Amino acid sequence: MTKTLAAVLMITTALPVAAQDLGQAPPVATPVETTEEGGLTGSVSFEGNLEDLGIVIPAFATDREAPTPANASGTTALGIALAEVVFNDLRNNGLFKPVGPSALPRPAYSEITAPGWPTWSGRSAEMLVQGYVRAGADGRLTVGCYLYDVALQKELARSGWVVQPVDWRRAAHKCADLVYSRLSGESPFFDSRIAYIAETGPKDRRVKRLAIMDSDGANHRFITNGRATALTPRYSPDYRKLMYLSYVDGNPRIYIYDIGTGQQTLVTQSANPTFAPRWSPDGRSVLYSMAVNGNTDIYRVSATGGPSTRLTDTPGIDIGGSYSPDGRQIVFESDRSGSQQCYVMNADGTGQRRISFSGGRCATPEWSPRGDQIAFTRIAGDFNVAVMTPSGGGVRTLTSGWQDEAPTWAPNGRVIQFFRTERGSGRTGLYQVDLTGKNERRLATPVQGSDPAWGPILP
Repeated sequence: MTKTLAAVLMITTALPVAAQDLGQAPPVATPVETTEEGGLTGSVSFEGNLEDLGIVIPAFATDREAPTPANASGTTALGIALAEVVFNDLRNNGLFKPVGPSALPRPAYSEITAPGWPTWSGRSAEMLVQGYVRAGADGRLTVGCYLYDVALQKELARSGWVVQPVDWRRAAHKCADLVYSRLSGESPFFDSRIAYIAETGPKDRRVKRLAIMDSDGANHRFITNGRATALTPRYSPDYRKLMYLSYVDGNPRIYIYDIGTGQQTLVTQSANPTFAPRWSPDGRSVLYSMAVNGNTDIYRVSATGGPSTRLTDTPGIDIGGSYSPDGRQIVFESDRSGSQQCYVMNADGTGQRRISFSGGRCATPEWSPRGDQIAFTRIAGDFNVAVMTPSGGGVRTLTSGWQDEAPTWAPNGRVIQFFRTERGSGRTGLYQVDLTGKNERRLATPVQGSDPAWGPILP
């Protein structure tokens, strides 16, 4: 018997699921409890394509109607909203085609741990996602999530979370992550956040502010006020900080912003043009590019500041730099061959070699968190997002816009975020596409957006 299964079997009926506290500060990672490990196995009745899997997600139940700051109508309305977030997460990732709460009967609270199987089998449901929400005396919410196999009449996974009312969407994302991971065998990614550059104003007087939001576009907030131009944000590996490039009075500075405290520290500054700061996987150092006397090279500096080390030293423009997950290699772009192409080098700058030979140009490469692929901007007439293996093979173009660029990976390495510039209007927006290239969607933002950066999964 696994440790997680033993923990689940000890749960009492008074508390349907052991709830993790998502309100800790600083956050501490806690593993999700499930009754099964891995993805689709012999214990699951369904054996077809995931997009054909009949998943139903009715409104979450509540033990009693109670007011909550998360929803003026109380826990009953909040139960509907929770299920809607889970439904949209699973629908929008491209793997599943679920049925949401608006088209389903709502189960009673007592049915959350004892589903009414005839109700769901009569609707041709194969997988059932049920949950509940309760308001506690301390003002916090307890949210539970269950995944059932309807044909086997068997529970596949369960977990629960205690949240402040303002964080109710995090519990819903955690529930969607539980279902996604259990059925697909992939790592979760819904409970994560995205940083990007929010753009407003005319083209000749563009205001660019740093902003963050949930992976589905909710809980949006601006980090900088726009008085100084902000560019190319990136989350730290531990998710606690954001690094970005800022131009103050025309001079570039690399800052690190602490998300928890709001404090900002300067890493390095120069009168020379500076580009594309990137974290090392251990969070101890920063890569960036700087132009000196017309020659642009890649440098490394400690995340706490200090002297920089130059890693490239060739005529032309070397820009970017994205570490492999193990920190041993760096992928970057360079025009040393006469056109923009992608190269790989060792972390100390040795062993530089070109990897892109598929035609067109290669720019803004970023290594997948899984280490198996590199996403990049492929320029062959139009700009499009493409992927290739670390050796440069297996090139696949995933998008077909006029100007799609700056790909950034979801934490699980299976979805890519990028920004698109519209032909004619010049308007920019954030998009997501999965690795099949078939499932693309625009992410709603209050203003135009560019330079997205997907953060790690939240603890």
